[in-house]
Amino acid sequence: MELASLNPKITLFAFPLGHLANDWAPSAIWLLAPAIAFSMGLSPGEVGLLIAIHSIGASLAYIPAGLLGDHFRNRGLLLAATFWWVAIGYFVAASAPGFWTLAVLLAVGGMGDAAWHPIATGVMVQQMPNRRAQVLGIHAMGGTLAEVGAPLCVGFLLASFDWRTVLELSVIPAVLMGLVFLRIARYVSPSRQHGLSMGDIHHFLHVWLRPAGLWIIAIVTTYNMSWMAIMSMTPLFLQGAHGYSPAQTGIVFAAMLLIGSFAQPLLGRLSDVVGRKRVIVGTIAGAIVCSASIPFLDQPVGLISALIAVAGLLVGVRAVILAAMVEMAGRRESTTLGLAFTIMDGIGALGAVFAGLASSMDLRYAFLVAAALAAATVIMATRHAFTPTIVGVQAVNSD
Repeated sequence: MELASLNPKITLFAFPLGHLANDWAPSAIWLLAPAIAFSMGLSPGEVGLLIAIHSIGASLAYIPAGLLGDHFRNRGLLLAATFWWVAIGYFVAASAPGFWTLAVLLAVGGMGDAAWHPIATGVMVQQMPNRRAQVLGIHAMGGTLAEVGAPLCVGFLLASFDWRTVLELSVIPAVLMGLVFLRIARYVSPSRQHGLSMGDIHHFLHVWLRPAGLWIIAIVTTYNMSWMAIMSMTPLFLQGAHGYSPAQTGIVFAAMLLIGSFAQPLLGRLSDVVGRKRVIVGTIAGAIVCSASIPFLDQPVGLISALIAVAGLLVGVRAVILAAMVEMAGRRESTTLGLAFTIMDGIGALGAVFAGLASSMDLRYAFLVAAALAAATVIMATRHAFTPTIVGVQAVNSD
């Protein structure tokens, strides 16, 4: 018996919850970063580098995990193992004595979280191929809720504990879901493909090395660079430039992500109907305006509103972009999503480095960097057809 084919509703509940648990400790890093910087005497540029190494290191696991997800029969066992990798990895990282040791250990811990994504999303889009963007949006809600809840908890916990203890506490959700998945792993549907052929490799290279494939890779890269620029510097910006406490920063950060969490399945469903291109261009264009306005806003209401809006728009469109990549490939969903996550969290992590360097001059400049990267995304997206190659998929994605 297979969980996914037996009852899709269970998958739609368990997988986003698993996503939340695995993303909890990595999401805590966003708000732990200022505390780590204060403890270790790090500059904004070094904070950006720490976050980038964390993300780039984790991205190394995406493609191998995607390949396993497409070819390893017992995908439930793989999913269960990711929780224990995350729990052990981040718990050990909490004891790191210095910057480079911490950076490497965070990257290793992040690999376990990264491995979850292409396997879990591959199972889901195979189960519901006519609702790809919506399903990806539902799965993504779990991760976004982790990015909402973890910083919020961290902000209050830092009032009583140091960053090392808070990081240790942040592995609890992964431990709990690791125990749950030991029970349900055997019901996860097995891979539909068995063995990797030269034909598969040729198809993969043909899709992503042709102009349309390279173009969408560029779109995904600049999109996530913009997002990483905002995520990495917002806590430092609020605390350094506006004097917010860690608890206040956690509340603002949580509010920023909450809207985007609920927007993902809605924008995903909208793009399933009206097309990927219209939703991607319109949503990111709105984010450009919001991001570019943030450096010039001093009043709390305007500032917080702009931060919430830019985060909501960029988070909300993520599932649409992922669905466009799946449709570009045509098959091997887990491998394709592994590539997508590698680009986003690997190359896209450089957005944190650029924002950190800009913030070393002025913390407000990070948002101008983000706006410029988002503008590049919109320019490229307007020139891409977003035409699906999957046989039987309605071509609603081009204008």
